[in-house]
Amino acid sequence: MNIAVCVKQIPDPAEPGTLNPDNTLKREGKLILDESDSYGVEMALQLVDKAGGGEVTLVSMAPNGVRDGLRTALAMGAAKAVLVSDDALKGAGALDTAKVLAAAIKRNEFDLVIAATESSDGYTGTVPEQIAELLDLPSVTFAKHIEVDGSTVKIQRQTESGYDEVSSPLPAVVSVTAGVVEPRYPSFKGIMAAKSKPVDEVSVADLGIDSAIVGWAGAGQEIIAVDQAEERQAGEIVEDDGEGYAKIVAFLENLKVI
Repeated sequence: MNIAVCVKQIPDPAEPGTLNPDNTLKREGKLILDESDSYGVEMALQLVDKAGGGEVTLVSMAPNGVRDGLRTALAMGAAKAVLVSDDALKGAGALDTAKVLAAAIKRNEFDLVIAATESSDGYTGTVPEQIAELLDLPSVTFAKHIEVDGSTVKIQRQTESGYDEVSSPLPAVVSVTAGVVEPRYPSFKGIMAAKSKPVDEVSVADLGIDSAIVGWAGAGQEIIAVDQAEERQAGEIVEDDGEGYAKIVAFLENLKVI
């Protein structure tokens, strides 16, 4: 069974984020594997093990040919990676990202495509579904459990009240929720092996995509300004003198909550 896993390399969330002059997040220097994607990598590795054969391929998009996050996922057990790195992708939005990842995935045949529900630095939650549409594949979201039975994938889809049992023919695109599995820690042997695993770095042109329709050139949007969030204001203290409930009701009515 061959599985593609979309992974994102992001600035370390433990470090204060900084912005470029165009108000985009700086992605210079070392980038790490998005924790959200580590669950997808682990799920893919487990599915391949259960299938008794196949491999996991990582598909990623990052500036400056950065591979730090990819090496972490390769050390976990993924076999190889495809990295799309191109200056033309500066300013790329969610749809641009989906177009690029879909084109990279399409270069090979996969039984299943796995992605995180959303990235930790973007939170659009739309890229997996856009990839599925571009690849003309079924899409199942918020998966908390995945099983493959022949040419069918069976999924427990997380809901507010529990989960739905969903099935889909393969190939398909499945986005997984955080905590779906416990990601393994890369072993020393895995870390050493990751250094020699192939990473195929490609450009937008290699994927047959016109650079004029991606990045800032095709974004159709612009970040005008970024402001600090307002500080939390002091709340109103209601002392109960026997009629405290009336004051709370009046307060909520004033806010038009009730």
